[in-house]
Amino acid sequence: MNKLPEKFENKMKEILGEEFDAFIAGFDEPRFGGVRFNSLKISKEEWERKVPFEVRPVPWIQNGYYYNLSDQPAKHPYYFAGLFYIQEPSAMTPASMLPVKPGDRVLDICAAPGGKSTELAAKLRGKGVLFSNDISNSRAKALLKNLELFGTENGVVLSEAPGKLTERFKGYFNKILIDAPCSGEGMFRKSPAIMKNWEQYGTEYYHKLQLEIIDSVVPMLAPGGMMVYSTCTFDPAEDEGSIEHILEKWPDMHVVKPEFSYEKFSWGRPELIGSDKKEIENAVRLWPHVLEGEGHFSALLVRDGSDEGTYAGSYGNSGAKLGEEVTEFFGHIARELPAERIEIRDNRLYLVPEGIPDLKGLRIMRTGLLLGEIAKNRFEPSQALACTLKASEYDNVYDLPSTDEDVTRYLKCETIDAKTDVKDGWVLVCTDGFPLGWAKAKGNTLKNKYLPGWRMM
Repeated sequence: MNKLPEKFENKMKEILGEEFDAFIAGFDEPRFGGVRFNSLKISKEEWERKVPFEVRPVPWIQNGYYYNLSDQPAKHPYYFAGLFYIQEPSAMTPASMLPVKPGDRVLDICAAPGGKSTELAAKLRGKGVLFSNDISNSRAKALLKNLELFGTENGVVLSEAPGKLTERFKGYFNKILIDAPCSGEGMFRKSPAIMKNWEQYGTEYYHKLQLEIIDSVVPMLAPGGMMVYSTCTFDPAEDEGSIEHILEKWPDMHVVKPEFSYEKFSWGRPELIGSDKKEIENAVRLWPHVLEGEGHFSALLVRDGSDEGTYAGSYGNSGAKLGEEVTEFFGHIARELPAERIEIRDNRLYLVPEGIPDLKGLRIMRTGLLLGEIAKNRFEPSQALACTLKASEYDNVYDLPSTDEDVTRYLKCETIDAKTDVKDGWVLVCTDGFPLGWAKAKGNTLKNKYLPGWRMM
């Protein structure tokens, strides 16, 4: 075990009392690896039948599983097919706690690298819209990749300071997730390097930042809307203190118990901050010496009132005029693509979400689904489009077993020769029936069109 900061140990003794020794002993225990299957692409039954490595369920997460750290799930073709996301088990809690349903308008304000956004997108089932934001442009690029890999078609990826969004989206969202930047005390076992950051900045720095984010984000929550605030720290000021701030500043906000529970959850402790707001006890804290996961805190809040369910967004498109090359390609896809939601920008074709506000002036990395690019009188479908398709929705598929060496060669962007007949033109390359990306066939030679930036290393 790495030596813990003395100030941290003293604080935890006060919080935990008789449990402190068990908490400290837990730092000598191994951490737990977790994967969460993508319910947009695979059912629970099919996942448990096909999962290519040993797993066991995370008891409080419906689609979460532990895996052995000796395995390498990120090297398996199913990872490249977007069938699962690698995520620490406790970190799965906030997105699972937010009761998103198809048609909701959802905001993930601190979204990179995408673990929580991908789960929120799966819950939406392609209906409604998910705004995923991260102030860091480089981190937002990783966020975009993960959302596209998961098959998200109704997302907007932004890279803005939360305060830049407040007035533009006032009262717009009916579901919001704030997975706030924090001092990271719950991750000391998983990532000991965080302790240096803790000693440098302390908890006060992060609590101030959390309150700034909260003050920017809560006004964007519609009446009747629900919000999850979460951190991966144990610090009472950053946890219970942030919730008390919300309750005092917005009397129409209330903490409620989540729809799911687990016998090893601990609950919020308002007495740690000297608060008399009993409803803070409805918040959930995960202790690594009590359950199989790292430290986490999550609270579900609801705003008084009623959301009538329809938002008249001003952003839209009357329908782009599609050339013959585009029309011909989409004739091979057995899926409705509403013409009124198709937009052409800089020779790129997008399927934009319904009913979203005007986004001009914001740093947008993606609006909706990139369908492909028109170049020199031809249409080249995008990697993102391949990730949203099912094999049954395209009429020229080349499917390989995940154990076939050609799958690895394809994912490394090499040309492969088809072992079964395919038609000339665009081919959807799949593994075990799950799409990976595109190739261009001539004869039975498949010229690789897998996105180079995604290739297997």
